[in-house]
Amino acid sequence: MKEVALANKHKELGAKMVPFAGYNMPVSYEGVNAEHHNVREKLGVFDVSHMGEFLVTGENALALIQLISSNDASKLVDGQAQYTCMPNEKGGIVDDMIIYRMNAEKYLLVVNAANIEKDWNWISKHNTMDANLTDLSEELSLLAIQGPKAAEAMQSLTDVDLSAMKFYTFEIGTFAGMEKVIISATGYTGSGGFEIYFKNECAQEIWDKVMEAGKDYGIQPIGLAARDTLRLEMGFCLYGNDIDDTTSPIEAKLGWITKFTKDFINAEALKQEKEEGPKRKLVAFELDERGIPRQGYDIVNDEGEVIGNVTSGTMSPSLEKGIGLGYVKSEYTGFGKKINIQIRKKAVSATQVKLPFYKG
Repeated sequence: MKEVALANKHKELGAKMVPFAGYNMPVSYEGVNAEHHNVREKLGVFDVSHMGEFLVTGENALALIQLISSNDASKLVDGQAQYTCMPNEKGGIVDDMIIYRMNAEKYLLVVNAANIEKDWNWISKHNTMDANLTDLSEELSLLAIQGPKAAEAMQSLTDVDLSAMKFYTFEIGTFAGMEKVIISATGYTGSGGFEIYFKNECAQEIWDKVMEAGKDYGIQPIGLAARDTLRLEMGFCLYGNDIDDTTSPIEAKLGWITKFTKDFINAEALKQEKEEGPKRKLVAFELDERGIPRQGYDIVNDEGEVIGNVTSGTMSPSLEKGIGLGYVKSEYTGFGKKINIQIRKKAVSATQVKLPFYKG
C-alpha cells in the first residue's frame, strides 16, 4: 500500500483511512454530509495526490496527444486545460484525463490513480512519433481547494489573481512561498476552486499554510467519500463506475469531448456510433420516493424487465433525495421519462432529469 506525502497529517487529523487505487487515502474526517456541505457553502481541501501525472514534451508532443485523445488539443493555448478521454480500439475508454498545455512542446496529462500503469503502457505503445514521456506521478502532490470561498481564502498565499482565473485555465507561480506551483482553476465538485500541483517535499508546509489561510473562512479537510457525493451531484463521470473499458464516450454522453475534426484511435467506429445512435445511454435520475440507488442495482421497466443498471448512486446531501447515473436501453431514455430502480425486492420509481442535479 502506497502512502501519499501527507498521510501522517491525515492520521493526526483523525481521518478514516482506506485503501484506494493502491494508496492509503482519507475517506472521511468529520463525516460525509458535514464535509459535503462545507464545500458547497464555504471551502474544503482534498488531498488527491494519488492521481497520476505524465509530462509529454518535444516537437511531436501534440501529435501523440492528438492520436490518443478524443478531444482536440490543437485548440489549446498556453495556460489552458482540457478535459478529454482516451478511447481504446474496441469502443471503450482507457481513461479520462485533463491535458494542460504549458507551451507548444510541453503538456501535462493528469490521469486516474487506478490507471497510472495502464495509461502509461497505452500511451507508450502508441508513441511511434518518439515524443518524450516522463512519469511524474511519484514526485508530485495535488491538493484540491474547492468551494465558493476558495479564491478569497487562498489569495494571501499567491501573487496570481485567483478571482480573475477562468475555468480550465492555469498559471505556474509562487504559492505558499513555494515556486513553480501549478495553480489550476479546475476541480471535481461544481463549487469552484483550484487544484494545486507541487513537489512532494513541499507538501507539509503547503498543507499547513492552506489550512491557516482558510481558517477564518471555515476551511475543513475533506475525504474521498464527500468528493464522490459532490461530483455525483454535478453528474461528473467516475472512471470504473460510469465509464470504463467497455463504455463508449458516445453512450456516456461525452460526445462534447469527442471531436471528429481530427483522427484519433477508433475515431471511425465512434463516428459511426454517433451517426447511428448508441444502443444504450447514460442517464441521470432522481428517485420519486425514499430510497438509495447503489452501483450495480438493476434498472427495470414497468413489466419488470431489466433495461439497464445503476453505475453511481447516493442520497444527495444537497437535495436530500436519492440520485444516480446508469446505462439504459436508448428506447427508454428521455428527460422526464420514468424508469424503476430495483432496490432489493422493490422497484422504486425514478424520473430521468437533466444534469447537473445540483443547480447551485
